[in-house]
This record gives sequence, C-alpha cells and structure tokens, in this order.
Amino acid sequence: MSQPPSSGPPDPDRSPSPWEPPPGHDPSRYEPPAHEQPGYEQPGYEQPAYGQPSYEQPGEPPQGQQWGHQPPYTPQVPYGQYGPPSGPRPGGTNVLAILSLVFAFVFSPVGIVLGHLAKRQIRASGEEGDQLATWGLILSYVITGIGLLACCGWIVLIAVAGNSGPNY
Repeated sequence: MSQPPSSGPPDPDRSPSPWEPPPGHDPSRYEPPAHEQPGYEQPGYEQPAYGQPSYEQPGEPPQGQQWGHQPPYTPQVPYGQYGPPSGPRPGGTNVLAILSLVFAFVFSPVGIVLGHLAKRQIRASGEEGDQLATWGLILSYVITGIGLLACCGWIVLIAVAGNSGPNY
C-alpha cells in the first residue's frame, strides 16, 4: 500500500517542488543578479536627458536606437493582389451591351441603337460584352420585326374590314 503524503518536515531524499520557494527564501530581501542590473547602459555612451536631442553635434545622426523612438515605418505589400488581368481587356463588361440586351425586351428600337453603339465601343476599347451586344442586336431586330409585322397585319385587317362592310 502507498502512504499518503505527509505535511511534516521535508524529506531530504525527495526533490523540492518547483512551486515552493527554497528554504530560507525571504522575498523582501531580493536583489537581482549582476547580469540583470536595472538601468543597463552601453559602455562609453551617455544617454541624454528626456526631451534632449541625442546628437553629439548638430546634423550628426543619433548613435544607436533610443528608448521611446520607433523605427521608421515601412509599408507592407497589400494582400490579395493577383497580378494583371488575363487578356487584353482592361475594363469590365460594356454597359451599353448590357442595356442593349435589356432594351431588346423593353423597347426594341432603342436596343438596336444601343447594340450598335456597344459594338463600336467594344472594338475601340477592348472591353468585354461583345456577345451581349450581339444577342441584344439579334433579339432587338427579331422583336422589332415581329412588332412591325403585327402593326402591318393590324392595318391590313382594318383596311379589309372597312372595304367589305355591309352595303346599304
């Protein structure tokens, strides 16, 4: 059987606990060892008083790093830079190409005009959106053509109905 730890005098064969102070330790009489002296100073260098310049002569740079002074700031490279964009297209999608596709359904003659303007700008600037402008033009022409056929058909119906009315 093992014996419970005793709270009596320390056993000379047992090593002391690292959490217990050594015997005869008096914290009020603590003096730091010689290599930990407070107020460390470099040999041959006299630190200037607070607020005084540390130059030996005017225009001469200071000797060593002074307490309380920060080193000069060097900006860091920002995160998330991925390099140049792929391809020769500097801008995003051409706005007129997007509007051409939208106006193909809203008011198709405006979609035709915007589609042609978008194609011209894309050729000049190298922006994206050539397919959008093409689809805007195709849909605008188709919808405009259907609209014109509907109007012409309506006019023909009115003309035919007007001529074949009852003769009294």
